[in-house]
Amino acid sequence: MGRSLGEGGTALMERLDILKGLAVENGTKIVLLVMDGLGGLPGPGGETELEAASTPNLDLLASRSDTGLLEMVDTGITPGSGPGHLGLFGYDPLKYQIGRGILEAIGVGVEVNPGEICARGNLCTWGEGDLVLDRRAGRVDTETSSRIVCKLSEKIRSIDGYGVRFYPGIEHRFVVVLSGEDLNDQVSDADPQVDGRPMVWSRPLAPGAEKTALLINGLIRKVRETLSDELKANGCLLRGVSGTPGIPLMPDLYRFRPAAIATYPMYKGLARIVGMEILPAGKTIEGLFQALRANWAAFDFFFVHVKYTDSRGEDGDFDSKREVIEKVDSLVPEVLDLGPDVLAVTGDHSTPSIMASHSWHPSPFLLASSLVRPDGSTSFGERNCARGSLGIIPAHKLMGLLLAHAGRLSKYGA
Repeated sequence: MGRSLGEGGTALMERLDILKGLAVENGTKIVLLVMDGLGGLPGPGGETELEAASTPNLDLLASRSDTGLLEMVDTGITPGSGPGHLGLFGYDPLKYQIGRGILEAIGVGVEVNPGEICARGNLCTWGEGDLVLDRRAGRVDTETSSRIVCKLSEKIRSIDGYGVRFYPGIEHRFVVVLSGEDLNDQVSDADPQVDGRPMVWSRPLAPGAEKTALLINGLIRKVRETLSDELKANGCLLRGVSGTPGIPLMPDLYRFRPAAIATYPMYKGLARIVGMEILPAGKTIEGLFQALRANWAAFDFFFVHVKYTDSRGEDGDFDSKREVIEKVDSLVPEVLDLGPDVLAVTGDHSTPSIMASHSWHPSPFLLASSLVRPDGSTSFGERNCARGSLGIIPAHKLMGLLLAHAGRLSKYGA
């Protein structure tokens, strides 16, 4: 990890260097509960999904907490899930960048070797003239998707002299790994990003990546040929092309034992990359909290990830996103019964259902511990958090607050 030079040649320590130098072990417990895409915008009734939800437990917790908003990357920048979570884990996402392909690959247990690249795939529905009708093929079920990906594995083992490996994921998602000489992950996504639009093909983003962009586009065309007899999932999109990253690990930085409890591969992959142990969590929201309770004694830091707030927001379903928030609220007492020393509740970005996409709006958060200065919040919502005592802070500074409230940071300087 490098250092930059300030005026007069003085070395300026990076924030992670400082936290690493101050971190101490003391046995306290921290829970980071992330409702993916939590933040929203006012819907038909003038409230966001979070504000409209019945959340008596989170409201009571907010009244006893410090609250504020998290700027996930920077003002006006819409974050992907990878940068959003890196920020929550203490890494500046403008410095540490990890592609979604490698996250998805590691999350489903795929081994990616040095020099190989991988991409996150969507099975999708293509129409005439390279028109992408449905980017998720109607969110095809996992069983059907697995059958189709196995078909691709049998039919496409190489392209233009490069090795190709396919791995199924959840629902419409899959992973593809490419192997061969001189692969370069500096290429754009092959994805129009919106249903009903013409295909947007991959292009090189740096010198030397031209061959890889052509390879990605050629593979998509070959997949279309192979799946021409499928009704819905008759093609694919490829995103997040990436290789293996180098990043400092959370146990080394913060001197705690971290664990991740998540259902979706990408979030397991990100957690594994930063040094967390992945705990079995089933497929339901209830299963997340059961896993937390079952493993409470073994770890110091728990990252608990709820995906469905984000997916319902991306579906444009205001009421379903509100219902997911209410379900999580009903399970908050199970976390409190364990007696965490610090509990933070937030999102990795905002996914307003009226936009049906990620957005740049800061994410609401609360931080509960015995050392807070309660700011008088009457409920947990975007507008209450905007008036909170912690204001708007960069997401990558949240980890310092969690460690401080847990008594895990020594004093800086004499």
